[in-house]
Amino acid sequence: MESIFHEKQPSGNMDDSGFFSIQVISNALSVWGLELTLFNSREYQRLMINPINEKAFICNYKEHWFTIRKLGQQWFNLNSLLTGPELISDTYLALFLAQLQQEGYSIFVIRGNLPGCDAEQILGIMKVQQQERPKLIGENEAQLSSGMG
Repeated sequence: MESIFHEKQPSGNMDDSGFFSIQVISNALSVWGLELTLFNSREYQRLMINPINEKAFICNYKEHWFTIRKLGQQWFNLNSLLTGPELISDTYLALFLAQLQQEGYSIFVIRGNLPGCDAEQILGIMKVQQQERPKLIGENEAQLSSGMG
């Protein structure tokens, strides 16, 4: 008699660490009416859109995803490996995206109307100034332990 329980096959869409494939992220965003376009695709490059005219980017390298998002009129690097959001100037945005591509990141443009959030409303009224760039998590500890603090 055949068992009704089958061994669960590993999925390529998610792993035990919580990493999601681009298909899963794309499907999740489609619920909000959002689409992903590969930033360095021929189709997107043909549009010749200045990155500052976009609203958000999702970046992936190996098994790490992070977002670069415009809130109000300012861009922020929302990488969870940083101690906090990093302010990115309009002039630096294209350079930052080019640097990420050089480092091997896949970059996707998020197209559509992003859902509203409190940060968007607040930063629509006022601008933020960042006195000090956030550090990579653990960077302070590494400097202290190596005697560089």
